Amino acid sequence: MSDFHPTAYQAIDTSALYKRAEADRVSPSLYNDPAIFEAELERIFYKTWIWVAHESELPKPGDFRTTTIGRQPVIVVRDKTGEINVLENRCRHRGATVCEQHKGNARGFTCPYHSWSYGLDGALRALPYGDGYEGIVDKTELPLKSLRVGIYQGLIFASFDQSIEPLEDFLGGAKPWIDLFMKQGAGFPVKANGEHKFKFKGNWKIQLENTTDLYHFPVVHKSWMKTIDDETAAAITSFMTSDKAFCRSLGNGHSLAVLVPEIVDLDEDNGAPIPARYEALAESLAKDYAADQVRRIVRSLMGVGFNLNLFPNLALSMAFFRVLRPISVEETEIRHVALGMDGGPEEANRARLRVHEHFQGPFGFGSPDDAEAWERVQRGSHAGPDVPILVNRGLNRETTAANGEKTAHATDETGMRAAYAKWREMMEQQ
Repeated sequence: MSDFHPTAYQAIDTSALYKRAEADRVSPSLYNDPAIFEAELERIFYKTWIWVAHESELPKPGDFRTTTIGRQPVIVVRDKTGEINVLENRCRHRGATVCEQHKGNARGFTCPYHSWSYGLDGALRALPYGDGYEGIVDKTELPLKSLRVGIYQGLIFASFDQSIEPLEDFLGGAKPWIDLFMKQGAGFPVKANGEHKFKFKGNWKIQLENTTDLYHFPVVHKSWMKTIDDETAAAITSFMTSDKAFCRSLGNGHSLAVLVPEIVDLDEDNGAPIPARYEALAESLAKDYAADQVRRIVRSLMGVGFNLNLFPNLALSMAFFRVLRPISVEETEIRHVALGMDGGPEEANRARLRVHEHFQGPFGFGSPDDAEAWERVQRGSHAGPDVPILVNRGLNRETTAANGEKTAHATDETGMRAAYAKWREMMEQQ
């Protein structure tokens, strides 16, 4: 564990947490109680697997990116052996950060305060004027602290808890869906293809709920649907009445919402004609690719037909990654990472970017509407503090499989209930 952790969580009465997050409702205080927020950092973000980067962002030895887990800055770096390390971004001398760049390539990291220098593996390599430390400091005992690292399908996770269960066990029932999500590379590896970030004035759990909340889609995203062709709009919103679209809990707080069943597995070609808006692209691709590969690439342009929520901070949402970072009890940072085909045709990657920008981009039609809704939930949480937030939609039609996974209609709140069950489990730990 890290050297420092907040202590406000000690004021939480764990015996009362169950009443704040019941099976079908949660207290508004979960959105606005600072003591609960501090406890969440300690008991969730500093105790479980947190997504920090994608391997495509670190292709070469020395490549790094900086990020934050809770309030703690970390460096994700590929060392000279090709291994991925996640290091606390804090000099072991006086505590200054050793790297302030968002991303780059380095041979090591040097503290700007007193020039203590560290290798890509975190080892303390040198400190100036060492005679003042003779017999006092053993460099082997003062590396940058390392987090435990787990990687699945290029997704890099880290945890401060060195004894945590293996990442694959934590992902559990989500793994087959991650595998399906990564098929959108159309035979090429999936790569991060740029990102943008923004903040909203609301609690992180409001966004956590959103990824598998399809009930809001035709209401909040009316403006986006007015900008697309009727064929696309009908395909995207068909889940409202489809008996093949569903929401499912996957264990450990993870959940799934399938909205376009026809493109859940992109390897399956149903023979549907190429949409008119992509006919010109398909004709151009046909100069360099076989007909079946052209169809495979075009089928992948909008990603897969589902959203996958990985508790607590990553969503694999159709064609992009959405990453949340809690800043305070009433402020959250969101990163949207666009995805492309590593080594695939650039004109198809550009088409994917245009799709991303249209909805998720900073000037898109989707994200601003979502952020407005999230902020209104936060403001509303201060009215009627004793009136619960309801997450009970679909309880009347939810079924439970032998493996414990619960399934209901795509518009139901099964995913939210799964996340809050995991939230309560972790928050009640001593």
